[in-house]
Amino acid sequence: MNMFKILLQADTAEPGFPWVLLLGMFIIMYFFMIRPQQKRQKEAKEFRDAISKGDKVVTIGGVHGKILSISDLTVVLEVESGKIRVSKSALSPSGRPEAEDVK
Repeated sequence: MNMFKILLQADTAEPGFPWVLLLGMFIIMYFFMIRPQQKRQKEAKEFRDAISKGDKVVTIGGVHGKILSISDLTVVLEVESGKIRVSKSALSPSGRPEAEDVK
């Protein structure tokens, strides 16, 4: 009986503890998920702003080509079988082709 009374008198956890845990989880999620994604988006935007006529690029679909002309939203690529028009957002910033890939 005395042990039961001692257990009942024990201090409970601080009521703000769940909020601290949630805040900590959000901070961890920000640094491991949100921030790297923002960094990749910034790099992709810089890549698309820096492309110019004659650059060799790869689309997100894997098509290798050479830029013939650029407009605000689209790019005309010269590929082996002719020309294709693709959206600027379809150009992959991580897919720089090797010199022997595009003739």
